Amino acid sequence: MTRLALGLSSSSRRKKVLDPEPVAVLDFGTNTTRLLVTDGRSLDIRMHRVTGLGRGLEQSGELSEAGIERVLEALSEFTGIIRTHDVQKVRAVATSAARDADNRNQFFDSASAALGHQLELLTGEQEARYGFLGATADLDPRDGPFLVVDIGGGSTEFSFGRSSPDLYQSVNMGSVRYSEQFLVSDPPKPEELSGAIQVARLHLDDVDRDHPPMGKPAALIGVAGTITTIAAVEIGLEPYDTKVIDGFVLRREAAEDVFRTLATEPLEDRKRNPGLEPARADVIVAGCCILVAVMRHWDIDSCLVRERDLLDGIAAELLQFR
Repeated sequence: MTRLALGLSSSSRRKKVLDPEPVAVLDFGTNTTRLLVTDGRSLDIRMHRVTGLGRGLEQSGELSEAGIERVLEALSEFTGIIRTHDVQKVRAVATSAARDADNRNQFFDSASAALGHQLELLTGEQEARYGFLGATADLDPRDGPFLVVDIGGGSTEFSFGRSSPDLYQSVNMGSVRYSEQFLVSDPPKPEELSGAIQVARLHLDDVDRDHPPMGKPAALIGVAGTITTIAAVEIGLEPYDTKVIDGFVLRREAAEDVFRTLATEPLEDRKRNPGLEPARADVIVAGCCILVAVMRHWDIDSCLVRERDLLDGIAAELLQFR
């Protein structure tokens, strides 16, 4: 340690302080593949591609070859960004679809080889914990307790606490999973929509039983693509702007209004809504079903929308130990 410090000029030492080494986090989700490259200061690069890795999983029990290929295409793009910024510390995680898939190892081998780093499988509880830490890092714990809800493609994570999560639970309900299980018509029939919401509320009954305090938060915080998309549609945001979305307060009546609008439109009409990424149009209604079920079930009037989530929670951990 001493020898290395002596070998640096004062300007070099200042540069190491001023230019911290960046880290990269990749999230291979059921519907979306995402990248965060950050140094915890000025560098903050966020990218995502809707890759649909878990589409068809409900029927086949496996990740499709087409889904894996779309992920590898996105990964090729992301690894270029990682190399450009000379990132040495990389963590790549997979979530719900990989947890459920019979051919998970095949996918892990292909993606790990392409990335040059080994993928990790997160448990639902780990996913919830990191999501909470990312979403609440810059919030005042005195404003809690917070309930962080992450509606993904295959699962929804709930985490509850102030500065760290005291309670967390992962539930097998997500936008892709519910689209394939319940919303088979275009547009969905009323009975399909009510069925999805009813089953979601049964899952929420289980959350109540396992963790009674979760239903009594001081604030609901929503993260990930379903909730940020609902907020963007409510605003009519085009082009998408993370700075506008992060910190937006989505009122329950607004969420219900977006739900009614999107649920009654055929898919091709739905794609034309400002704020809605066309690649999400076929699963967003199922995501709406889950969000409105949460807000109805616990009689919550508003949701603080955050762009910071699982990726940020993992990145903070990497930055802490670099």
